[in-house]
Amino acid sequence: MRWRGQRTSTNVEDRRRGGGAMVRRGAPIGCGGLLVILLLSWMFGQDPQQMVEVIQDAQVGQGMPAPGPTEAGPPRDELGQFASVVLADTETTWNELLGTGYREPTMVLFSGQVRSACGFNTAAAGPFYCPADSKVYLDLSFFNQLERRFGAPGDFAQAYVIAHEVGHHIQNQMGISEQVQRARQQVSREQGNELSVRLELQADCLAGVWGHHAKRQRNLIEPGDFEEGLKAAAAIGDDAIQRQSTGSVRPESWTHGSSEQRQRWLYRGLETGDPSACDTFG
Repeated sequence: MRWRGQRTSTNVEDRRRGGGAMVRRGAPIGCGGLLVILLLSWMFGQDPQQMVEVIQDAQVGQGMPAPGPTEAGPPRDELGQFASVVLADTETTWNELLGTGYREPTMVLFSGQVRSACGFNTAAAGPFYCPADSKVYLDLSFFNQLERRFGAPGDFAQAYVIAHEVGHHIQNQMGISEQVQRARQQVSREQGNELSVRLELQADCLAGVWGHHAKRQRNLIEPGDFEEGLKAAAAIGDDAIQRQSTGSVRPESWTHGSSEQRQRWLYRGLETGDPSACDTFG
């Protein structure tokens, strides 16, 4: 991608400086305290991390010293700047396509763990979008996993991940996410998973819509970029991940779609550049 020298977004919070989530925490817990917590968690069957959080939150509530939030601001490293450029270009595309009604999301860069309006998450969960605060959360180490674990290197593969989460923001703003959530509460688990798949495939297609306009209107796309994105879409299909982790494929448990489905819908967005072509529910 020809991303260097392009506009960066002002809607980025870099919470990595200071070591993680921008959360008001209690005083540090020493080694002796940690041993007690481990013992109690074993006795009562609780998650040690949750017990640490409860104790630290209680310390803050009791007025005990607590460090302030980590700094937040635009990223200074190359990978962070790349993510900021991609977000900025999605802003350009969706402002043009949706007009003045589009409300730009914020992207939060974190390291290890983060607390959002949707709860506490770790990097192991991967990138995610929280509709409650309209923010995309991304631990940039996921890009290393994308290359090493899934065999999908390349800057457009990384950009596709960001654009996919922005696609969820579009769905949230248009009320699609809420409709799917309500529908899932009225059907079986298997049918609910199918609705989740359709939602994720639509986000793939919307990511492709951005890629189309990034190429046609701003010439950010280089030869081989779209192939990188399609390879990444295949690598993180539910069937590919299940086959890699368990050796078997269980379609009834899919939540994001197969490799073929993810490639097909991403390609449709890349080819058409038209959000109306992304009706995965039709």
